[in-house]
Amino acid sequence: MAQNDLTFAGQINAFLNFRESGAHILLPVDQRAELAFFTNGDDAYVQRVWAREHGLSSRTPLSDILKAQIEEHRADVFYNLDATGWGTDFIKSLPGCVKNVIAWHAAPFHNVSFAGYDMVVCNFPSILAALSEHGCRTEYFFPAYDPELEPFAMRQDRSVDVLFVGGYSRHHGRRAAVLEAVAKLAGEYDIVYHLDRSRLCRLAESPLGQFLPLARHRRPSAIRAVTREPRFGRDYYELLSAAKIVLNGSIDMAGADRGNMRCFEALGSGSLLLSDRGNYPEGMKDGQTIATYNSPEQAVTQVKTLLADSEKRLGLARAGHEMVSTRYSKETQWKRFEALVASI
Repeated sequence: MAQNDLTFAGQINAFLNFRESGAHILLPVDQRAELAFFTNGDDAYVQRVWAREHGLSSRTPLSDILKAQIEEHRADVFYNLDATGWGTDFIKSLPGCVKNVIAWHAAPFHNVSFAGYDMVVCNFPSILAALSEHGCRTEYFFPAYDPELEPFAMRQDRSVDVLFVGGYSRHHGRRAAVLEAVAKLAGEYDIVYHLDRSRLCRLAESPLGQFLPLARHRRPSAIRAVTREPRFGRDYYELLSAAKIVLNGSIDMAGADRGNMRCFEALGSGSLLLSDRGNYPEGMKDGQTIATYNSPEQAVTQVKTLLADSEKRLGLARAGHEMVSTRYSKETQWKRFEALVASI
């Protein structure tokens, strides 16, 4: 991403400009404010660039590089978006300048320890409740509208009728059923999927996998026919801006809670979000700012109805964009984060 700038600062700037996971980038980081330091601690190449610039050995462990970065910045808050990647021993050995340790975690947490964290945050109440039962202090926190989506949201010539971009694995059984049902509309509409397949799915679909008992892990032919390679960052934003409807579906383990990052991104792009029925964050209301379905068959019906009624579809999309860009702005997200830190 930063082939013309091999410095650590250049690499990080390129990553931030690419907008991967832009909904989670806090305002001071986005503004390149001196009070904030951002890195991808598991990116060995980028981290070793920093190490080289600071006179550390090329053999320095990534955990030690990250602690050196924290110490140099004199960070008093460590906010970790990858709680599964950094174990308890690392968290408990953070430099003394760190006063508060917060983790974002919005997934099942089997075999994940949050010992050493002062707070765990996300926007899924059921996950927060489960974490609380395990002794964690939890608080509600949310992704934000990425203002870099604004020019994409203004696009009028949207040629793709239905777009889905996301993962495909054994954890997405309900989603797969919806994707297959909607994919069968490809003869009538322009249906496009960009799937990030799991390793098991890729194996099942490989020449070798054809001889293994992995049939249930292969994508149905209707899905394969409309699938293209996964896309990320600004490339993903470009896809969203070309879609009339963005299809969404939760993982099987999500329970009734909804509000994954794609909801914020789809609404921010000016597309209509069509997602599975459930408990959504404030402002995401069926028939007002989003559309929902409760079965594969209803998803198909919704697609047909919404594409036939452009006025309704465009009205929902506009209302959704207005809602997410105001209620979930970067400024609002940062104020909430400051309040959470102050409460510890």
